[in-house]
Amino acid sequence: MTPPNTLIDAKALSALPRGACLIVDCRHDLTDVDAGRRAWAQAHLPGAVHAHVDRDLSDLSKKGLGRHPLPDAGVFAATLARWGWRPGLPVVAYDAMGGALAAARLWWMLRVMDQPAMVLDGGLQAWIAAGLPLESQAVAATPAPVAPLRWPADRVLDVEQVLQQRARADVLLLDARATPRYRGDVEPLDSKAGHIPGARNRPFASNLGDDGRFKPIDDLREEWLDLLAGGDPACVVHMCGSGVTACHNLLAMEHAGLPGSRLFAPSWSGWISDPERPVATGAAAG
Repeated sequence: MTPPNTLIDAKALSALPRGACLIVDCRHDLTDVDAGRRAWAQAHLPGAVHAHVDRDLSDLSKKGLGRHPLPDAGVFAATLARWGWRPGLPVVAYDAMGGALAAARLWWMLRVMDQPAMVLDGGLQAWIAAGLPLESQAVAATPAPVAPLRWPADRVLDVEQVLQQRARADVLLLDARATPRYRGDVEPLDSKAGHIPGARNRPFASNLGDDGRFKPIDDLREEWLDLLAGGDPACVVHMCGSGVTACHNLLAMEHAGLPGSRLFAPSWSGWISDPERPVATGAAAG
């Protein structure tokens, strides 16, 4: 059975009564930061509000913390309230990138605060393939009271914590970027190419099948158990370029029944903000 609070398919979502959940369109394009909102304005799932990665799921005023620093918990709570969310109301997030940009980011932000959330498996494409309707009219959300939320310190790591953690043999630092970026062959977004020494590579796309949906749960679990090699899921620290696509691996682990891993929120772009920090290139040793 699929664990709760991970994925929902299009038909199951369409069968829910209006108001049973908050649907959030998280489409984003890293090279055109307003493309997601334009796409939402053109057509979106019925009732869906839009989450902008830079403005709603990040605080770009924070320096040295990567390209997508997490917002303060109170600011995020105010954003949720503006969308009409209240504690306990399930959120279903979707995008057009299999959950990576940036439905899994919103999912993780809620789940790490113990709030119910799911990602639409297959995203917008799966909804359309199921023959389900879209709408273009603006969504008039009714604001709700701002809930008291805060980030759990034990699930979100900063640079200093990663510097300490990477020296431990039982900690597995996993980079979710595509392998050419991890190796340092190319770097389209950040000022320096490569990866953190000791980090291993698990591209987020490895979680998906050819149809853009998550692989069967048993297959995912087997892959992740092989990667863990007997290690504790709680000793896994996920990262990517800026802490967004890393959440796809967090989602995959929880969906596979392996919860408890952590996020290095600043990720690669935060790591290289200090030129003195070490950088590795090529394939991981071992």
